Amino acid sequence: MSEDDKPMNGPSSDRKRPSLIERAADVYDFDAALRGAGRAPVPAPPPTSGEPESAQPSPLPVPSPPVPAALGPGAFVPPVAAWSGLALPVDRERLSEEGIIQPEGDVTGTSEEFRIVKRRVLSAAFGADGKPEARGNFVLVSSAHAGEGKTWCAINLAISLAAEQDMDVLLVDADFGKPGICARLGLPEGPGLMDALVDPQMAVEQAVLRTDIPGLSVLPAGRQVRNDTEFVASDRTRLVLDRLDNREGRRIIIFDSPPALAASPVAELARHVGQILFVVRADRTTEAALRDSLNLLSACPVIRLLLNGVKFSSSGRQFGNYYGKAMP
Repeated sequence: MSEDDKPMNGPSSDRKRPSLIERAADVYDFDAALRGAGRAPVPAPPPTSGEPESAQPSPLPVPSPPVPAALGPGAFVPPVAAWSGLALPVDRERLSEEGIIQPEGDVTGTSEEFRIVKRRVLSAAFGADGKPEARGNFVLVSSAHAGEGKTWCAINLAISLAAEQDMDVLLVDADFGKPGICARLGLPEGPGLMDALVDPQMAVEQAVLRTDIPGLSVLPAGRQVRNDTEFVASDRTRLVLDRLDNREGRRIIIFDSPPALAASPVAELARHVGQILFVVRADRTTEAALRDSLNLLSACPVIRLLLNGVKFSSSGRQFGNYYGKAMP
């Protein structure tokens, strides 16, 4: 006869035999299971008629569903096909004051000059199948020094490109120290490219501003930080810029960058674009400044010079005068 089968006499015989739960507690560490350690908890059996309800342990908590891990630095994020939000009006009067192309205005010498410029840009941006050529649809506009017309040229080029029938143009203000795109277009300043580089949780497309110029959108520069070059040089820059691209359509992205000899981020931006338009101010940009700037931007495979502020044309070209007035 086993110890369990022996009859119990005396005062100890009044003691109840241990319940299944009490005996299981000797084998399984319920406290450790509640802490997530030890053996997996065993579900309690239904109470028997001989056991009081108070003897039953409290039910185990139901674990919460796992939280998805944040995307790593190499994770693929699909690009945005179209921007959302209301189309904000561009200040046409301000454009006229600045000598910038009027989207619905008359044909002028400036508009004709930038038609020639954009044809060169498009030829380097897209292949015969219409697909971007090695990030050729990422165009950086810069100059050696401030005041040489890079922002003016970037805006004119963007408006000229937006006039294409099947073109989606994003104008990015990448002059983080002295942004000027939104002010010249009469658009509100707000979060922009630098905010997306600083904050990994921010979706950069949320900062894109649609305009009432068909095909033209603007991404502001965003917050000003002391270490803007370090943020631009980070791996996140590639992810953010890829998010702006649209591989399924004809989107061209124009960056108005800081002057090459005045701010260091432009050298890092040059690593992410397929072509550069370098604005040379006639009678102002020196050869030494030009050479130093091009050395800083040498990471980009295609660099073209754009002569600005010319008072005459050696070929006698006088665009704009031919039309006389707006074409019907």
